[in-house]
Amino acid sequence: MRQKTVFCCSECGNETVKWSGRCTACGAWDSLVEVKLDAKSKGTAKRATSKKAPKLISELDTEAELRFSTGIGEFDRVLGGGAVKGSLVLVGGAPGIGKSTLLLQLCGLVEGEQKILYVTGEESERQLKMRAQRLGVDKGQIYVLAETGLTEVLEAADELEPDIMIVDSIQTMYDPEVSSAPGSVSQVRECTMSIMRMTKEKGFTTFVVGHINKEGNIAGPKVLEHMVDCVLYFEGERSTSFRILRAGKNRFGSTNEIGVFEMVDTGLKELQNPSEILLSGRPDNAPGTCVTCVIEGSRPILAEIQALVAPATYNAGRRSTNGIDYNRATLLLAVLEKRGGMAVSGCDAYINVIGGLELDEPAADLATTLAIASSFRDLPLGRDMAAVGEVGLSGEIRSVNSLNMRLSEIARLGFKRCVIPAHIKDDIKKPAGLEIISVKDIREAIKATLG
Repeated sequence: MRQKTVFCCSECGNETVKWSGRCTACGAWDSLVEVKLDAKSKGTAKRATSKKAPKLISELDTEAELRFSTGIGEFDRVLGGGAVKGSLVLVGGAPGIGKSTLLLQLCGLVEGEQKILYVTGEESERQLKMRAQRLGVDKGQIYVLAETGLTEVLEAADELEPDIMIVDSIQTMYDPEVSSAPGSVSQVRECTMSIMRMTKEKGFTTFVVGHINKEGNIAGPKVLEHMVDCVLYFEGERSTSFRILRAGKNRFGSTNEIGVFEMVDTGLKELQNPSEILLSGRPDNAPGTCVTCVIEGSRPILAEIQALVAPATYNAGRRSTNGIDYNRATLLLAVLEKRGGMAVSGCDAYINVIGGLELDEPAADLATTLAIASSFRDLPLGRDMAAVGEVGLSGEIRSVNSLNMRLSEIARLGFKRCVIPAHIKDDIKKPAGLEIISVKDIREAIKATLG
């Protein structure tokens, strides 16, 4: 009997009977991978042994989900107040960014007498022990299993009955009933499905480590992210010490919260006040730099935006951004030339956000525009100045939400002046010691700050 196969898209999970160069569902090129059907069906049916009777919705338990603290405040913040029992959490990030370090620190800091099973498929037991000693993780009921076979992992979890299970990483797990290599689409999907089924049945919490591809997404089928309860991305440049933990999906909390860490010799250190760290080392009275305040979840964070404008070497000016959307930066440059009277089209423009932050809200528009204007005129804005506001296509400065919260954070960190929109939605509570500069448009903002 001939074995049936389908072609599965590794980006969106769409299945087709024929291979094509481009996925018809999401449009991704060269993303279709061959998956054998009978092996998948056999493995799935063999493990589906538990039977549950349907219940009336009125008979379902209405108690809130049971949470417990991981011992890491920034981790708890991103999870929505702590980890939820019976949940499956996927932690993704680039190699060497600190995923394994974060989860190993969790093993040593989790409160109570939690029984932990740490499954390592990438490191040997000796390597894990050496890293644990460096991090100071040598207490508690932490059981280590160096195994890549899915059957052995599930049997160990069934026998040990842990409160927390960590799988590092899902790309190394291998199901012998699926005839494909570890890390393939079918292997990752089937292994995750089996781990998820046991997690829900036994009621323990599972953290699964996943690598990311060159596009920055979790490697493997896109359907993997739909199967888990929470998807966390661990971001940061390997050349810098700052790391940001961000939720891409969370069934038990907000996806707007972020956790900020610093990589030190003894592991990851929480940054309770990231604004002070991100602004440390800021140059005095240097042209082309401005500070703004963005809201990440419920936390205001100050970010430094730097711009460098120089005469173009070729006919067309070059544009480069880091931390700000490229199209948004191009729009602001066009508004600055048309409405602000600055000929920046014939210049190269480079924009960077210090600390690896990604600014995706319009509140950073005004600070970005002022930083560009400061660099173009080669005049500093002043170390004690910040700016918050959205810039429209006609050059007007528009109001943003949570302005009082932003102003309080700006004043708390010692800034003396802040440029804000003249037309605001809410009543402003002026913080003590902070001068408010209200502007209507780009020209007025440039005149008030650069003269």
